[in-house]
Amino acid sequence: MDINAAEVRRAASAAPPSDPAAEPNGSEILVRCLQAEGVRYLWGYPGGAVLYIYDALYKQDTIQHVLVRHEQAAVHAADGYARATGEVGVAIVTSGPGVTNAVTGIATAYMDSIPMVIVTGQVPTPAIGLDAFQECDTVGITRPVVKHNFLVKDVRDLATTIKKAFHIARTGRPGPVVVDIPKDISIARTAFHYPEHIEMRSYNPVRKGHGGQIRKAVQLLLQAERPYLYSGGGVVLGNASAELRELAGLLGFPCTNTLMGLGAIPASDPKFLGMLGMHGTYEANMAMQHCDVLLAVGARFDDRVIGNPNHFAQVARKIVHVDIDPSSISKRVKVDIPIVGDVKDVLLELIAQVRAGAARPDPARLAAWWAQIEEWRRRDCLAFRSSDEVIKPQMVVRTLNELTRGRDVYVTSDVGQHQMWAAQFYGFEQPRRWINSGGLGTMGVGLPYAMGIKLARPESDVFCITGEGSIQMCLQELSTCKQYDTPVKIVSLNNRYLGMVRQWQELDYEGRYSHSYMDALPDFVKLAESYGHVGMLIEKPADVEPALREAIRLKDRTVFLDVRTDPTENVWPMVKAGKGITEMLLGAEEL
Repeated sequence: MDINAAEVRRAASAAPPSDPAAEPNGSEILVRCLQAEGVRYLWGYPGGAVLYIYDALYKQDTIQHVLVRHEQAAVHAADGYARATGEVGVAIVTSGPGVTNAVTGIATAYMDSIPMVIVTGQVPTPAIGLDAFQECDTVGITRPVVKHNFLVKDVRDLATTIKKAFHIARTGRPGPVVVDIPKDISIARTAFHYPEHIEMRSYNPVRKGHGGQIRKAVQLLLQAERPYLYSGGGVVLGNASAELRELAGLLGFPCTNTLMGLGAIPASDPKFLGMLGMHGTYEANMAMQHCDVLLAVGARFDDRVIGNPNHFAQVARKIVHVDIDPSSISKRVKVDIPIVGDVKDVLLELIAQVRAGAARPDPARLAAWWAQIEEWRRRDCLAFRSSDEVIKPQMVVRTLNELTRGRDVYVTSDVGQHQMWAAQFYGFEQPRRWINSGGLGTMGVGLPYAMGIKLARPESDVFCITGEGSIQMCLQELSTCKQYDTPVKIVSLNNRYLGMVRQWQELDYEGRYSHSYMDALPDFVKLAESYGHVGMLIEKPADVEPALREAIRLKDRTVFLDVRTDPTENVWPMVKAGKGITEMLLGAEEL
């Protein structure tokens, strides 16, 4: 067996061997670099361009390789692992179709700023550009959807390149980094030295916010009549949820999260108004539009959050925007006080300055603002009609939330109506417990996400809330679940439609359901059982809770729950395209 991680670190600082025959090849160097970075899991799929790397993986025992059934799932699983743990997720794919199959996963991670390193195989350097078998321009193809990418042309640069890749992936605004390794580089030999630290003149992300800007922000917040705290995925990725909660408690301000920020503020906190945006709550959207001072932390004012920017700009307000990425500030909405820096550091400084001063928000003005918010809350915008005859999808998610309250639970989702119902009706109390594709909106991520999380958190309950359309995108990974014993629970809200497509077709296309009906679905129970898992068919509302309880009880089994839900149910509230966030439809009666 190869050396372990501790020995790798010692070897990295030792003098290189003088005998060239004793020097490691590129594949062995790559493995040692991953060991030095503390990588525990590597998701991938072998192919000709990476076989020497796979041979090096075979000779060591500190990194567990997980053989997925499709390269897209390899990247998704590594992505889910990174989202849940905060560590860098690592995947490996071969050249050509291995790379192109992985692009969707890379783009998904890029849009949500997830720290990842993806190792790709490449044809030998002399063959690059000659249309060799299984060749593609990996650097060119992935350039728009990575934080950075590298093509290694000299084995002597490999270790330093890997160090740079991990450094870039996890610092500043996180993101995926691709390292493309030609086959001849994977067998060339050189001395191994893994640098302890890396300095890159062209890459120096700012951490500390500008002190003067922070003082202005504190003054503005303390003088506000209608303040609002708006936080996004950057707070979760920046491990700043505790600081956000402390600031919200210190000031007593109402709070909202984006889809990607759920869990940063506990759902049970009275100051939390729910998710905002296209399918956000009435009170969260109304407060966003009518506040006079807005503190935006780790969020980017995207189109699904504020709707029409012109409508948003109609109401005068002062905006403080905190983000690690300067390009995100004033990108869609002009802000008054930009603060570039690590959100955790900036929030700590905000808290310190508020505590150090004697001034506090005016209690009378704040009470009047809260009275207005409570009036909006009385609309009860998430109410739905229960039924004893047909299963309502909202009821399924709410029941799951009730049954898992107090347990250590991670919830993944795919994309569509089920994703929105999960966001609306599952009360996330902690960050990094809600794992979904926000920016790219990728179907098929839910099951690979769940696999990656279950390996990282084997004692936790991991639920994948999905639909019968999304789950079929990566359904073959049920085989991976079996091989690597990752007993996740799949709750498929099966309405026999591509639900969100059908909803839009109902509202905007006069009910012309063009190719949104799932006409030939498999027997999911038999399919799950054929992979060696437990399958359940749930068709009556009374059977939902017992089935969920049984799935939870079967802790060591993967369980697929095929829940037949109301095919006519829509997600409310809803802001239609081109509308402002206060122009919400609260139900079918408003059409």
